[in-house]
Amino acid sequence: MYKNILFIFLMTLGTMLWSQEKTANLKVSGNCGMCKDRIENAVKEIPSANGNWDMSSQILTVQFDESKTNLDEIAKNIAKVGHDNALHRAEDSVYENLHGCCLYDRMEPSNSIQITETIKVRGNCISCKNRIENAVKTFPSANGTWDVLTKVLTLIYDPNQTSKEAIMRKIAEVGHDNELFTSENTIYENLPACCLYDREIDWENIENSPGTHLQENGVSHHDLHDGHDHGLEEEDDLVGLTAVTITGNKPAHAFDKKAAGLMENISDRELLKAACCNLSESFETNATVDVSYSNAVSGTKQLKMLGLDQKYILLTKELLPEIRGISSAYGMNFIPGRWIQGIQLVKGGGSVTNGYEAIAGHINTELYKSHDKAKTSINFFGDTNTRFEANFVHNDAVNDKWTQSVLLHGNATLDRQDHNDDGFMDQPIGRNINLGYLLNYEDLSKSGLMAHFGVNYVNDHRLGGQMDFREDSDKGTENTYGIGVDIQRFQVWNKTGYIFPAKPYQSIGWMNQFNYNEQKSYFGLRNYDAEQRTFYSNLIFESIFSNTAHKYKTGLSFLYDHYDEIYNLTNFKRDETVPGAFFEYTYSGDKLTVVAGARVDLHNLAGTQFTPRLNLKYDITPKTILRASAGKGFRTANIFAESQAYLASNRQIKILQNGGDIYGLDAEIAWNYGISLQQEFRLFGRKSTVVADLFRTDFENQVVMDLDNSPQSILFYNLDGKSYANSFQVQWDFQPVRRLEARLAYKYYDTKTDYLSGSKELPFTPQHRGFFNLAYGTMKKSNGAQWNFDTTLQWVGEQRLPDTSSNPQEFQMPEYGESYFLLNAQVSRNFNKNIRVYLGGENLTGFTQDHAIIDAQNPFGNYFDGGMVYAPVMPASFYIGVDIDF
Repeated sequence: MYKNILFIFLMTLGTMLWSQEKTANLKVSGNCGMCKDRIENAVKEIPSANGNWDMSSQILTVQFDESKTNLDEIAKNIAKVGHDNALHRAEDSVYENLHGCCLYDRMEPSNSIQITETIKVRGNCISCKNRIENAVKTFPSANGTWDVLTKVLTLIYDPNQTSKEAIMRKIAEVGHDNELFTSENTIYENLPACCLYDREIDWENIENSPGTHLQENGVSHHDLHDGHDHGLEEEDDLVGLTAVTITGNKPAHAFDKKAAGLMENISDRELLKAACCNLSESFETNATVDVSYSNAVSGTKQLKMLGLDQKYILLTKELLPEIRGISSAYGMNFIPGRWIQGIQLVKGGGSVTNGYEAIAGHINTELYKSHDKAKTSINFFGDTNTRFEANFVHNDAVNDKWTQSVLLHGNATLDRQDHNDDGFMDQPIGRNINLGYLLNYEDLSKSGLMAHFGVNYVNDHRLGGQMDFREDSDKGTENTYGIGVDIQRFQVWNKTGYIFPAKPYQSIGWMNQFNYNEQKSYFGLRNYDAEQRTFYSNLIFESIFSNTAHKYKTGLSFLYDHYDEIYNLTNFKRDETVPGAFFEYTYSGDKLTVVAGARVDLHNLAGTQFTPRLNLKYDITPKTILRASAGKGFRTANIFAESQAYLASNRQIKILQNGGDIYGLDAEIAWNYGISLQQEFRLFGRKSTVVADLFRTDFENQVVMDLDNSPQSILFYNLDGKSYANSFQVQWDFQPVRRLEARLAYKYYDTKTDYLSGSKELPFTPQHRGFFNLAYGTMKKSNGAQWNFDTTLQWVGEQRLPDTSSNPQEFQMPEYGESYFLLNAQVSRNFNKNIRVYLGGENLTGFTQDHAIIDAQNPFGNYFDGGMVYAPVMPASFYIGVDIDF
């Protein structure tokens, strides 16, 4: 027995000695999880070899039997699959056929003896990364990779040919402080504005410092930015519970090259180009979303996309339902612009994980989250129309795991103004108080848990109507015409996520929200009071099939809506309960990305609804992207809340019921199809991007709002016939000179609906629109001082107006409203890193609509109508604001 044990021991020892197993490190270039799989599989193809590639350091740790192979053979095999390494360079043709997200910054091989060291280097962005790594490459047999997130340079060099000190001195000479050498001030100050890192942060706290640009799965999204401002990228963890990571020096606007659908990322820097006092004003420099006034009395603004009204856009905050139901008319005013850290905009149906209501698109708003470093921001704003507002945003850390954000907002419009002398206020007076609190928990590295809590309260009061209207004496009488709207809204929400240990690709998340919304309002002699209570819950599990190229999300959702509406003493009540289930599969290949999903919702009033959606992306080349999408959506119409723009009139609401359970009507169903082409190229030596897209929406069971049947009525009925909207847009983003950004766009809409009176274009929807935006920033000084100049010119073509031919001649509107130009401009001055002052003007062309209110002199007569607005009602106005950070 002992002989057998001794024999086995000796045989094992001999095998171990004979195998001559060796461990080595090899620098290998790559970006993401797909790269990791490809690199490690290439190692496994070599006999007796195994390896683990670290995405952050770009270092492959490999174990192999020296009697069967060597490091050079392993490096060759890795290069064959497309990945440059310290010993061999991949063939250009193989590299260029990698998936778009895998196209790393290339390096030259070094065949000499190598030492690997790490050292911290200051910097901000991809321009910094390129500058630092190029400085390393000027030395023989030296390569380096600088991580934008950690500020760590992983340096590989031959000590026989150069030294670490010489390399770091060179990096300082090109403008980047490091742990060994400090750059001269004159060199630092001549860096591009986006590269001016904070020199005051100590080395221990430099990681995640302001200016850091986070990466998605290790990818540095340099293809989005071309060495200019950057930093808004999608996160893929926690099944979308954290929609985006937003960092300093981010791009004002960028198309997401990795998204399967046509997605635009809008950062808070883009919002600073205009007054942007609330969400409805956040798109005044965006070519995709149309901003329009809903009427001349309430002054609220509405959004349109793909030629369709705002009600067909899914509007979320923190990926939770936000503006829907009775908040449709005024909800855009309840997200202050200074609270917004970023916006994601998707054309078409989007993901089934977000629900079934997206038809024209999805707009998600992200609020400011806490950062590692406490920060407080204060904003004051005022304009010549006596609109004033103040904002307060504070972020800090409670402890090493808990952070918080305090968000405060208040605004007031004080003065009654009537520029067109029709006897009506051009905008309502009133005030708004908005309070928010966010609490965040993050312990991913230890427990795998992450959580987000939020609470929000809004109290809004507005008063409009005739200049002489006084609410205490004239409300409910025919003395003068007045409008009063009082809204209270309370929200509380929670999002919790868990990442499974040793399985970073697998996570589970749970989102919950309760929303209470109450509106009490009157429009002349008619009243509209409404209450809505909503509970929303969404449970999502994410994992993979086989490898990270095949991902899936599945889950359950539940939506409960209680509506209690009183319109002119008639009570409309309903409860909607909608349990649902969904599944979504994502394939990420080298060139092709497929996102296919479907959901089933058991609506107690609309019946069982099946909602399929498909998004395809094909990277023809790394700079040419073709996308296609198709999907279904459905929603229940809220006819009174969504038509409040027309309640400031003497139109009578009539519902042509067909036996449905929602106001006697059926739910709306629509299909959306889209195709787009994104092309990047170099112009004037700088990056230029053109995106052209074509979308079509077909309604199966639309709830038609008919303003054409009679100028004295609004008819609601389910579609009997066809209704469609075709949208074509082409947008060109380019930089004619350094630091000057230009955006040029054209849109064409073809919209038709079968009304009772025949097929007609949708009213208030121009067929042609043009857009031009210019943004210029001077070189940022070391103390943060900088000038910025922004201007936006929009051309709005003719648009069909509802039929008023049965009115007396003096109360008739033309068939089409005239086209017009709208010019906004702003200049801002950053005096340092803490103080910014901005001045601007809106509607600088001074165009206003003539006779925006029909029969304004007789507001209680049959022909009075304040809802026929297609153009601005306010003349040119000017504003001033100040931002203070400390």
